[in-house]
Amino acid sequence: MQRHEYTGPVALRAMQSLAGRLFPDTGYRHIGDLAWAWCLALGRDGENPTAVWTDEEADGDRDAPAAGSPASHRPLAWAWLELPGTLQFQVDPAYPELADEVLAWAAGRAAGGALSMEVAETEPHLRAALERHGLTRTDGGPFMLALGRSLVDLPDAPRLPDGYRIHAQQTRAEVAGRAAAHRAAFGSTRVTTERHARMREIWPYRAEFDLVVVSPAGEVAAYCQGWYDAALGTGTFEPVGTHPEHRRRGLARAVCLAVLQAFAEAGGRRAVVCCRGDAEYPVPKRLYESLGFTPYTRTHTYA
Repeated sequence: MQRHEYTGPVALRAMQSLAGRLFPDTGYRHIGDLAWAWCLALGRDGENPTAVWTDEEADGDRDAPAAGSPASHRPLAWAWLELPGTLQFQVDPAYPELADEVLAWAAGRAAGGALSMEVAETEPHLRAALERHGLTRTDGGPFMLALGRSLVDLPDAPRLPDGYRIHAQQTRAEVAGRAAAHRAAFGSTRVTTERHARMREIWPYRAEFDLVVVSPAGEVAAYCQGWYDAALGTGTFEPVGTHPEHRRRGLARAVCLAVLQAFAEAGGRRAVVCCRGDAEYPVPKRLYESLGFTPYTRTHTYA
């Protein structure tokens, strides 16, 4: 057993390897969720220390860590700490004792040793480790809900308003427009044109799953970023947004359905999505339930 430490999510493929092996039975993080988190962390390595724990058994190309990791080592656990102390982590349930080492590593790097993290109900081995280390579950606040649906019998695509159209990003202007639409939709400055362009170069990105709705004036009005795990036949959305000037026209529903259809055409069998499950932020959940998604697990916060 070896631990490999990094300044930032350098060994992303190793982390995705474990996420893919565990998904969805003992983990709720899709490989696309980690790719999207990598995009948000670009240029901020000093704020995002990571570590990967491996054995020495090769497990095919899917398990090969990224540059900086021994290519023959199979990932058994990973930790991603967003300073001062927000932790994401996964541990192979066949090695539950590794969770204790992961938490000790994170506590040693968090500001004042204070940690907070979300784990899913499908990760009982992680919840047990958190309780052993004295962390407390804090219910009553925001939590994430994981929903899924089959890619059989998809709803019919709705008619778009006149002049709107859906397609993959085709020009640099549309790449920039997609980033701008995200910033407007979420009031965030993290997704710059450069970050979005670099994300389009990261595995497992495929342009046919990253669709935009373009307005009659040529502006990106809405989008759905799809990520597809071909090994599992499972796609996920992360993120989905509509520019405030184009809301209440059914654009998000239309572009999500277009991505679901693209997953199905690629041979996919199932789609998943994570959204807030609490009553303080209900709109995304309503959208996904209207598309036939139903919950299969939820998170709890420990601190």
